[in-house]
Amino acid sequence: MMNLTVQNTSFKDFRLTGFFSLGEWRPLLFIPFFFMFLLAITANSILIYLIKTQKSLHSPMYVLIGVMAVLDLILPIFFVPNMLLSFLFNWSGISLPGCLIQMFGLHFIGTFQSTLLFWMALDRYFAICKPLYYHKSMEILNFLKFVFAPVIRNGLLTVTMVSLAGRLSFCATNVIDHSFCEHMALVQIACGDTSVNNIVGLLCAFLITTVDFILITVSYVVIFFSVFRSGKAHLKAINTCVTHIIAMTLSLISALTAFLLYRIRNNISSSNRIFISIMYLLFPSCLHPLIYGWRTKEIRQTFLKFINSANVFPLKK
Repeated sequence: MMNLTVQNTSFKDFRLTGFFSLGEWRPLLFIPFFFMFLLAITANSILIYLIKTQKSLHSPMYVLIGVMAVLDLILPIFFVPNMLLSFLFNWSGISLPGCLIQMFGLHFIGTFQSTLLFWMALDRYFAICKPLYYHKSMEILNFLKFVFAPVIRNGLLTVTMVSLAGRLSFCATNVIDHSFCEHMALVQIACGDTSVNNIVGLLCAFLITTVDFILITVSYVVIFFSVFRSGKAHLKAINTCVTHIIAMTLSLISALTAFLLYRIRNNISSSNRIFISIMYLLFPSCLHPLIYGWRTKEIRQTFLKFINSANVFPLKK
């Protein structure tokens, strides 16, 4: 009877022990991740402010860049503060509901970023391949038909994945070898059969990230063919597309690497695996303001004017 009671007991509180193998060096991780977090918050806040306050940046492309900045601002807030406190003070406790909320936020916003890259590709497609219909196609009511289906897909798959993870029993250990509640990090410490959880995780990766990547690739192939047929008239547009492709490639590679490390046998240490997962979520938030902000001429010029008007680092005449 005692053994049955022990087996039926499921942990409701967990400890996140990412980088625990580093021992006394672990607190030093606070420094680089804190500055990355500060950079992500500052850069994306400035980008959001510029796009919101400058009427010249209220076109659809810049609005989409602003939405990306909002996502890049919110995503680190879901996990970086708790992670930093864990590094400094060893505050590693988290409840099961808190873990599931964090998991939902990370995965839903992460998939939303992938879908947003698809919307950006659509914007470029209409601007370059259908210029006469661009403004009509990008009107809110017309553009919403491209928004509803992906958002519903992302929401349903993420809710299903998180709900199934919440129904698991955790009877062997309550120690999560990670710095935040990633889906597979929680699933791998569960008792019993987790095959359904693995299948749903694979479906999320295929039906969201992979499908978005295919749609984005097709969009840019069509765009490049259109530009090459028309000569050099759209070199500026091509430069914008290349910027989007760089961001898409970096995001996809890092996401798939973090995803596959849990599902294939490898010799990568736990600390390296956790580092890759953190960089997959945090690094784009630092990089996107540079890719979408500074590399975009109109935003760069608006930022320099803003700095000059504020009398901070005045521009030399």
